[in-house]
Amino acid sequence: MTKKLNVESFNLDHTRVAAPYVREVGVTEGSHGDRIHKYDIRLKQPNKEHMEMPALHSLEHLLAEKIRDHLDSVVDLSPMGCQTGFYLSVLNQNDFNEIENAIAQTLKDVLVADEVPACNEIQCGWAASHSLEGAKLLAAELLAKRHEWKTVFKE
Repeated sequence: MTKKLNVESFNLDHTRVAAPYVREVGVTEGSHGDRIHKYDIRLKQPNKEHMEMPALHSLEHLLAEKIRDHLDSVVDLSPMGCQTGFYLSVLNQNDFNEIENAIAQTLKDVLVADEVPACNEIQCGWAASHSLEGAKLLAAELLAKRHEWKTVFKE
């Protein structure tokens, strides 16, 4: 038996998941009753494929900026170090359909974007590493498989 670790994703059997998917990872309740819901937005199959860094980086900028146009409750959107997806954290928002719709609308925004927000040396720590075209390809790929988002594990 493997020892349970503190990080939820380290306890997830990555060989059993079927990307792409969106799943609620967990909920953290604050001392005043606020609840942070964390979602795993998985684009690529773990240990089989990954997003190339310039495309991932641009998609991160676009998602982080644009999702706030569709959800007021966003705390953070950040990439996974394994380059297979993103984490979305929201405050007091647990309606999965609203989360899924906001992600879909944001991906549609990416498809029509004509620039990557904050893609310059003043606002970005590695401004040379971006690909708007790559971000659009990733967004289109994820949107095309929206019907699969609720299926997290292989049969």
